[in-house]
Amino acid sequence: MSHPKQSLIFAHRGANKEAAENTRSAFDRALAYPIDGIEADVQLSRDEVAVLWHDRFLGKLGLPSKRIDDFDYAELQSMNFAAHFSSGAKPEGIMTLRGFLDAYRKRCRLLIEIKNREWEYPSRHEIKVRQALEMIGAVQGDAIMVSSFNLASLIYAHRCAPKFPLVYNFESGQTLEDARRVLVKHPFLRGLCLPIESLDDAMVELLRDHGKCIAVYTCNSDAEINKALELGVDILISDVPQKALQMRQASP
Repeated sequence: MSHPKQSLIFAHRGANKEAAENTRSAFDRALAYPIDGIEADVQLSRDEVAVLWHDRFLGKLGLPSKRIDDFDYAELQSMNFAAHFSSGAKPEGIMTLRGFLDAYRKRCRLLIEIKNREWEYPSRHEIKVRQALEMIGAVQGDAIMVSSFNLASLIYAHRCAPKFPLVYNFESGQTLEDARRVLVKHPFLRGLCLPIESLDDAMVELLRDHGKCIAVYTCNSDAEINKALELGVDILISDVPQKALQMRQASP
């Protein structure tokens, strides 16, 4: 990507301290601030509808042993995905990826994380990837990027759409050497999204030498936000985007 003059601030699952994460209310509240982008998470209902949800289980809905893919979309739509945030919150059914794209792709940048994890069959991973790429379609630059912790899913996505911007999410235990190997073996990657504790001068130098995007999650404390800003990341993902925006404005 062409690196921005200042770090771009992305709201993590929307303004999730002000409304239930991955809901329209959280995204709308995030856009009340001059944010640059929104990060959201995609899973797949039992009947293969791409929907927005982060957690493995539905404990926040009082269903700690159930997952998104235990229910059809119509069932999920009838549930209240805002109740766990506040008893007084306006009821909200689950949001689809298509609805999210229709509502927000023209309003800010989007980083869409595909939650492909070990509890699902790889065939469903591929369905999720194909649906996301088909719904997004052609993009201008990095206005919409897709990320995943599942490298195999990104390799598959690259085969489906060779020019699409894809970002590999690193786990906390992955190292500089892991990053070096990944970048050499998979040069198609647009960049890496790193846990803030993994970010240092050596990692920045490696990614810049390869011409890659540097994103970091999840920067919430003053120290974390300052670290990301001082090291000049491209994308800073935060649960408190308003604080990150204030600190960016105050930084030299």
